[in-house]
Amino acid sequence: MPVYTNLDGTTPDKGLKDILKWQIGDRLAGKRTRAPDDGFVTPRRSHDEALVSSKDASLTWIGHATFAMRLAGKLIVTDPIWSERLSPVTKRLCDPGIALRSMPKIDVVTVSHSHFDHLDMPTLKRIGPDALYVVPKDVGEILIDGGLHNVVELGWWESHRVGDVKITLVPAQHWSMRFPWDRNKRLWGGFIYESPEGVAYHAGDTAMSERVFREIRGRHDHIDWAMLPIGAYDPPWFMQPQHMGPEEALAAFEILGAKKLCAMHWGTFKLTDEPISEPPSRLREAWSRTPLALDRQWIFDIGQTRALAR
Repeated sequence: MPVYTNLDGTTPDKGLKDILKWQIGDRLAGKRTRAPDDGFVTPRRSHDEALVSSKDASLTWIGHATFAMRLAGKLIVTDPIWSERLSPVTKRLCDPGIALRSMPKIDVVTVSHSHFDHLDMPTLKRIGPDALYVVPKDVGEILIDGGLHNVVELGWWESHRVGDVKITLVPAQHWSMRFPWDRNKRLWGGFIYESPEGVAYHAGDTAMSERVFREIRGRHDHIDWAMLPIGAYDPPWFMQPQHMGPEEALAAFEILGAKKLCAMHWGTFKLTDEPISEPPSRLREAWSRTPLALDRQWIFDIGQTRALAR
């Protein structure tokens, strides 16, 4: 397998030593933020089954980086996780926006990279072999080993068409590792989805990179709906090379020139040190300091569906 890097030739090479510094060293030194338990519960609403099941373009937040998106009559699911746990110590904070058993037939699954909070094999096996899985280079092996053979692998800027939807893998400022021996040996990225109804972008996991977002805009200068991560950023010394915070997501949105910012990657799993409630409040505060119209900011409740229309 090749070893992949970001567009700028870097990878955020944080290893066991850094994890121990964060989890133990910073705590002993009194530097680690401990988010108070303020009783916050991620907002949730009953999903609009008619919207999700219809052929009309729509977007439903299932949780974390998982959206169910209807474009050109195809139901596309991004980085699907319906599992209750990511690991023995990382439990889901709230139920998925729609139970998997209640989902209409899933046509396409896109997986942005191999990290366990984006590639969840128990969920993919439940979705089953009939869906088409579109993944970055060298990620397909994981799915095939799990019995899912309907896989298309893409390199950056490569595309695959499913009916009237064109799916293109685009760069992200991130890294990959599933096991110690496959570090950065599987590509990562985001996806552009072009359809007659409009153009959607799912960033996967990414740090802020002006170069990445300018290159994406240079090739895709009309993005209607940008699904951007706003959580998992504290402590910054550890997280900033690989994840965006709310203010950085807003800056990325402005570089992209997208019409709507669809916030994700918060409120579902406790992955980092910031309070669960903080990412959306910081995004709203940062937004208030700009001239951007408020209706361009979409902070979904879990299970909320929005119609997609230009």
